[in-house]
Amino acid sequence: MKPDHVAFLASERWAQLLQQDLLPWLLGSASLGEDVLEIGPGPGLTTDLLRKLAPVVTAVELDPSLARQLSERLAGTNVEVVHADAARTPFADGRFSAVTCFHALHHVPTPAEQDALLAEVARVLRRGGAFLCADAVDSPSMRLAHAQQQETFVPLDPQTLTERLRGLGFSHVDVRVVDYQLLVRATR
Repeated sequence: MKPDHVAFLASERWAQLLQQDLLPWLLGSASLGEDVLEIGPGPGLTTDLLRKLAPVVTAVELDPSLARQLSERLAGTNVEVVHADAARTPFADGRFSAVTCFHALHHVPTPAEQDALLAEVARVLRRGGAFLCADAVDSPSMRLAHAQQQETFVPLDPQTLTERLRGLGFSHVDVRVVDYQLLVRATR
């Protein structure tokens, strides 16, 4: 991610949106259980929410600098930060009680690479576990913002996402578009 985007994801404005929009949905969504995987935490404001809701949180971050900074900031807490590609993690099959991904999937360059990441989510999520995802909705303003920052923007298609997830072994898939974000809840 470009510095301007990282700065926004570390901003008070983003923290307010998370508290106002994401946290109520998260709390009403499903039980996170005891061992949660977060994909793409960036600077970690979403991680800060999760670590208050689950006993153990593992955050997988692709960017080495963001992974190092988050690891240093959360040292000694219930969070382990792993620098890895979320489509190829070192975790055992069925390890996690829940997997979360907040506003990161649209940065994955192609639908095929998104599917590879989602297949990895299915692999590491235990039976009955929840996959909770919030992502950017496709809109002219989102496309423009990402273009101006010269960042990848491959939004998830809410019309096809249910079938994509079912094809990977998820059940009880709920996909909703709410304001500026797509909210996904699925069970493995």
